[in-house]
Amino acid sequence: MKRLFRLAAIHLFTVVVVLTTFADPVHAETPETDAQLAAEWQAAWDFYKFYECATAPLPVTGRKQVSRDISIDIDAPIEHVFEVYSNVNNHVGLHSFLKRMVTHKDWTEAGTHYIDFTAIEEIPVAGVPVTSKTHAQQRIHPDGFSYETDSWSLPNVVTHQTIVFQDLGDTTRVTEHLTFEASVLLIDFTVTNGVSSHQETQEGLKQAIESGVF
Repeated sequence: MKRLFRLAAIHLFTVVVVLTTFADPVHAETPETDAQLAAEWQAAWDFYKFYECATAPLPVTGRKQVSRDISIDIDAPIEHVFEVYSNVNNHVGLHSFLKRMVTHKDWTEAGTHYIDFTAIEEIPVAGVPVTSKTHAQQRIHPDGFSYETDSWSLPNVVTHQTIVFQDLGDTTRVTEHLTFEASVLLIDFTVTNGVSSHQETQEGLKQAIESGVF
């Protein structure tokens, strides 16, 4: 009975968010205000924390987790690469889908820099651009040259990222450890498109940094 209740609650929440997120096949300028996006972020974050706790282990819920590592070498000092790369606003426009970042909260605690944000994307569906929102929290560790990001998007896709920076002298190696969680029916699509998106962003950042744009 408890499991049925959880599944019903999850289904209801997903339906509500689908209606609020995909009601308008429009453009990256969402109809919601930043305050409304912040409220959506909080709802997604609360659901994410509940879901991660209540549904483990993943196979019980028909979900699957897949991890991938991708790396790139950038010809620039680690301090500069880390500063540019860890600023998610610099990622806008480097991937064809990503159009805007909305920051909800930005603070530092015990040496870790926290940022709560929503990424606004335009995803072509049957030739029509549909606005999608990914709610995320980033945790930047300046002393360790690394950061983490946890994100949630429809239809209940979770992505965990740990990005580490290695000093190779005049070159910096950036390695992204990516873990995707999704329905077993969507996991292959999620991993393929997620890895491709991150690789495209990596290449864009490399070109921008090495050319002096950043």
